[in-house]
Amino acid sequence: MVDGGRLTVGVVGLGLIGGSLAKAYSGEGHTVYGFDRDDAILGFAQLSGAVNGVLDDKTLGLCGVLFIAVNPGDAAAYLESAAPGIAKGAVVFDCCGVKRSVCGRCVPLATQYGFTFVGGHPMAGSHNAGFKNSRADLFRGASMILVPPVYDDAALFGRLEELLKPAGFGRLTVTTAEKHDEMIAFSSQMAHVVSNAYIKSPAAQGHKGFSAGSYKDLTRVARLNAEMWAELCMENADFLIHELDVFTASVARYRDALAARDRDGLRTLLEEGSLLKKELDHR
Repeated sequence: MVDGGRLTVGVVGLGLIGGSLAKAYSGEGHTVYGFDRDDAILGFAQLSGAVNGVLDDKTLGLCGVLFIAVNPGDAAAYLESAAPGIAKGAVVFDCCGVKRSVCGRCVPLATQYGFTFVGGHPMAGSHNAGFKNSRADLFRGASMILVPPVYDDAALFGRLEELLKPAGFGRLTVTTAEKHDEMIAFSSQMAHVVSNAYIKSPAAQGHKGFSAGSYKDLTRVARLNAEMWAELCMENADFLIHELDVFTASVARYRDALAARDRDGLRTLLEEGSLLKKELDHR
């Protein structure tokens, strides 16, 4: 649990996010137990010093903090099986990209078994996945979105802030599961869908020698884990469909201006987008 200021932390899933959490906490001198369904990754995590031992039925009850860094369905399924062995008073965070489905299944388990479940979403990552690309400073200065069970408990917020400090987050953003999923549909899922669709143009085959920064920026997240992103998008289909509808309607205005050879109209559309981006960057 907590020993002289040192935490005992469990991490489920040692990919980019879970591996980075393990490295961050172990790097600060905390005890970390890890689990991954791939024994080779778990073994490498132990050899590298990212985890001190295996997270199992014996060590789970020692953990005062538990991070579940796997896909949404797997996260909820893990907690449903592990809940009886989690220590009373422990804090459990998931790290999934959707919150309504995960919190809906996990919050009742926390109430039933006497631990605290907090929906979490670290706003940091890379198109390079896996434990080999994890690093202790991945979250340094990044935002951590939190969906707590209650919103008027100052003591709980203070505790969460202390528990998350070793990861180095620069900001804790507190919201509801509904608001999280609405915003993530725009800020994350849409970006991945648009990037993934954009790269399918036949022109992409001949881009070398014709592309620079703008191409790299727009296509960076086209390379993704299709299984994971399909699950995330399907879990959030209602909000993502809305964003796709807004986007396609907006793009149609640019196409209409081009088809009509309406230079003034196109310039206005481009100016609107440029000014909006400038305004948002200064907020």
